[in-house]
Amino acid sequence: MGEPDRNARLRERRRRRRRQIRIRRTVALGVLLALGAGIALGARAVGGGDKTAAPASSRARKPAAHKRPTRVIPDEIRGVHVTMATASLPGRLQRYLSIPGLNAIELDVKDENGHVGPGTYYDVKRAVRDVHSHGGYLIGRVVTFEDPVLSEKRPELAVHNSDGSVWHNNAGLGWTNPYDRRVWAYNVGIAAAAAKAGFDEIQFDYVRFPSDGDLSQIRYPGPHPQAMRWTIPAFVQYAAHRLHPLGAKVSVDVFGLSATRDLGIGQLPRRVSNYVDAVYPMVYPSHYNPGEYGIDLPDDRPGLVVSRSLVDFQRALEGRKTRLTPWLQDFSLGRTYTLQDVQLQIAAAQQNHTNGFLLWNPEGVYTTAALAR
Repeated sequence: MGEPDRNARLRERRRRRRRQIRIRRTVALGVLLALGAGIALGARAVGGGDKTAAPASSRARKPAAHKRPTRVIPDEIRGVHVTMATASLPGRLQRYLSIPGLNAIELDVKDENGHVGPGTYYDVKRAVRDVHSHGGYLIGRVVTFEDPVLSEKRPELAVHNSDGSVWHNNAGLGWTNPYDRRVWAYNVGIAAAAAKAGFDEIQFDYVRFPSDGDLSQIRYPGPHPQAMRWTIPAFVQYAAHRLHPLGAKVSVDVFGLSATRDLGIGQLPRRVSNYVDAVYPMVYPSHYNPGEYGIDLPDDRPGLVVSRSLVDFQRALEGRKTRLTPWLQDFSLGRTYTLQDVQLQIAAAQQNHTNGFLLWNPEGVYTTAALAR
């Protein structure tokens, strides 16, 4: 071969070496943050999904060593969200588990502030043991691309402003770059640690591009190998490839209108449903604008809003084996929500043949009577 070919090969080797170094640095940060939160995982657990992280034979064997029996999913999920701060309070998780009719807990593993919960906020082994001893199904929430911690510590992984500084949304929170596979490796590494600790399902939230703030200023550093609408499905496929061999189910949270129209943030339920076990649309009636679905005031018609949104999701997931489990509103915004408001949403979910429901209240205070069968 001629000298130009030799030089090209050398350049390619250097390029690959630089990429490996970047990935290892991201992996190292993930290890430090996760270990600081008390999750026992090594560098390979955080970065093992990347093809440059380990020899092929090691990658093929590693997941099997941690595989555990898959728990049976309830025919009808009836659960609530629990923050890591709430789970840190003595006896609080047990109080949720004692609610009549409740059979599932969604617990923060990594939240929208970029914090990793196990260890720092709660004992992961005890949480897993408590939920399973009550016969409950444990879902770990991993907030993905909104991450004020990683975006500030590693600004090269962040979404940028046009001047190169770290971009922030309306709440002042930084986002990581959904195109960057180092960000993928970091989040899936944390998810894998939770799966190995015994979480039955990993649910990725904020698995999208930014939707609020000055979007006109956003710049995504590095290569953009595919459009937004293909980037999010590609991430979900990557995550499922890493997590399914560990015995964990994989799911995503999506906006309640994402099956009705393309929201321009990469969330297309039909596409992501190719790779996940469940889709959880957030169909909170208070979040819909007047006139949506032909309803003058959606917040005053909670059952109808949920029903019309779920009809679109059923259509989007037609022919798939993917579970459909909506997030329902159990909080007050604009007006006081009552037991009847929650029950109307639950009835709409049941009438549209979903696989149950999860209730959301940011303060963790739930209408327990709504969970009773």
